[in-house]
Amino acid sequence: MNLKIAIQGIKGSNHHQVAKEFFTEPFDLVECLSFDKLIEELLNGTADKAVMAIENSIAGSIIPNYNLIYHNQIHIIGEHYLNIDHNLMVKPGLTIEDITEVHSHPMALLQCKDFFKAYPKIKLVEDVDTAETAKRIEEKELRTVGAIAPKVAADLYNLDIIASAIQTIKNNATRFIILKKQNKVLPKEAINKASLRFITDHKRGSLAAVLNVMSDCNMNLTKIQSLPVIETPWKYAFFVDVTFDTYTDFEKGKALLKIMSEDFRVLGEYRNALK
Repeated sequence: MNLKIAIQGIKGSNHHQVAKEFFTEPFDLVECLSFDKLIEELLNGTADKAVMAIENSIAGSIIPNYNLIYHNQIHIIGEHYLNIDHNLMVKPGLTIEDITEVHSHPMALLQCKDFFKAYPKIKLVEDVDTAETAKRIEEKELRTVGAIAPKVAADLYNLDIIASAIQTIKNNATRFIILKKQNKVLPKEAINKASLRFITDHKRGSLAAVLNVMSDCNMNLTKIQSLPVIETPWKYAFFVDVTFDTYTDFEKGKALLKIMSEDFRVLGEYRNALK
């Protein structure tokens, strides 16, 4: 049986493209129109693994996804970086003067807002997914609505691209993580990156002490994101990514961090996609 891979969005989305590039074995898509639904499908066994966007080089972190991973005890088993091109597409034969609205995911609209300053009559409408909008334009024969979506969506849903790569910053990439209910699918010698979550106390220098331990154990901090601990006002949890050359260094650092911090958890151990 093919793997079941949950994605946020539908066929033709960036999540779908990542699944095609990351997985070498045959798979079937489990399409989800929200990240909450994606996690649900993973937890109930409908999906074996999942692809989730976690941060963008322009818009930053997708903060709610950190808590989704933590609170549902999901594990990160891999990562993939995708260069993002946003394309404006419409029904064949139409031009930009024919459309009054452009629908897409809020992140895509944010990254393309400068392009539409030259077209003030066009209303930008937030939607749940890039490719889903493209599919709806085809199915409902919408002739006054355009979509911002990946090129593959235009091919799948028979639309014309009337403006390519309209994002403001051309060097635009998104980091996606690969999720599973169980941790670690690689041997120790293949692991050189980890995602961690912990809480520090309110003593002066607590976070600095933790960061010093990481440095002393030859771990390189590549990402740090703080989020409020909902149950305890004015207390914060830190989500961090670290890279390392040897798993032994990581094990040493992990043992020390468990002692120095509260509610320490390894969210995933995997291979650094940039190395």
